[in-house]
Amino acid sequence: MTSVEAPDVRQLINQRALSRWQKRLIALCFIVVALDGMDIALMGFIAPTLKASWGVTNHQLGAVISAALIGLALGAMVAGPLADRYGRRVMILLSVLFFGLWTLATAMAQNIEQMMVFRFLTGLGLGAAMPNVGTLVAEYAPERRRSFIITVVFCGFTFGAASGGFAASWLLPRYDWHSVMFMGGVLPLLVLPFLLRGLPESVRFLISRRAPATRIHAVLERMLPGAVTPGCDFHRSEPPAAQHSAVATVLSRRYLFGSTMLWGGYFMGLFLVYLIGSWLPSLINTLGMSVTEAAIVTAMYQAGGTVGSLFAGWLMDRINANLALAIIYFCGGIAIVALGFSPAQVGLMSGIAFCSGFCFNGANTGMNALSASYYPTHARATGSSWMHGVGRVGAIISAFAGAELLSLGWSFSQIFLLLAIPAVLTSVMLVLKCRFSNPPCHTE
Repeated sequence: MTSVEAPDVRQLINQRALSRWQKRLIALCFIVVALDGMDIALMGFIAPTLKASWGVTNHQLGAVISAALIGLALGAMVAGPLADRYGRRVMILLSVLFFGLWTLATAMAQNIEQMMVFRFLTGLGLGAAMPNVGTLVAEYAPERRRSFIITVVFCGFTFGAASGGFAASWLLPRYDWHSVMFMGGVLPLLVLPFLLRGLPESVRFLISRRAPATRIHAVLERMLPGAVTPGCDFHRSEPPAAQHSAVATVLSRRYLFGSTMLWGGYFMGLFLVYLIGSWLPSLINTLGMSVTEAAIVTAMYQAGGTVGSLFAGWLMDRINANLALAIIYFCGGIAIVALGFSPAQVGLMSGIAFCSGFCFNGANTGMNALSASYYPTHARATGSSWMHGVGRVGAIISAFAGAELLSLGWSFSQIFLLLAIPAVLTSVMLVLKCRFSNPPCHTE
């Protein structure tokens, strides 16, 4: 039978309005990112209670937090190339199963050594989830709205972290830290059956891997019923670089400078976000505020990121995406200095923390859209995942840096004045990427 030529899938997605099926995909991916954000943030919320219950030191807590972050880095670095070879869907499903089970195991930890091992294993799953979710969404989103849609999905991270904070502020006074971790483990496992049923493979990935036309048609028929005819061929709108491996493309002369700026910017961005998210409750405790007040201020910091993510995505679709994020990071540096000099009042500190989270968490979410737009399909998961992996090194260092800053006995204002420096450096790197990287972004 003679095959019928179909429209370019990229053009098909770009020219159509979002279908109900695409919106459901976006909702499922939002849920995955929210669960990821919740599970990552839980250690910060239970840290003061854990110190009182087990008598552990700040350095021991830093080791537990860093164990999870090491797992995050390794999970991201390995999952990207695997997703570019075997598919985005399978890696997302495996990651949710993995971090759900090991968070449950963490709830049953008997000592700090067991918790360290369990959090490392949890981190492997957490690290694999987010970059692959971003890749999947990018490959189903129309380019004119790609940044905003990706940031909508990734604001699930701060939504999940903030929800975990509010849940922890209710659970900790009534039960203990075990209940908080139990919640973080059960929720992903409850969601997994819905993901198995509703999460598709990327149609652009299927085309790039030369999957059978019938399989591609089945996905497109669910997404846009009647848009293509059975038995048609599908265009592969890939540049010549697609002949190279995903890793070779990311490290090629064409992409290396931009990749380096993405890595450096995300390194600094995650250093800030994780240090503040993990250690803000303990830092606020040094001002004489209660555990509940500390959890509320930190939850407001995370909640600010939810709104900031939407703003970052909206702005990135309207001006140069690199410059948009550079401006937001710089404003975050100003906000974090203001937080350091704020009086110890829960209302005022919550408001300033909200503004800080708006900038830092919002801009970090935007980095996912920036990386997804920068790389071609065959290297997108690898490029995005490696940005995450390198960024996690900054998060790992933040765990030890937070413990060290508490041990040095510096004042609250001195610590937050110092934290403005990484924000400025991130802004500089994004400006350099805007000025010198080639290509500035990739629309394939």
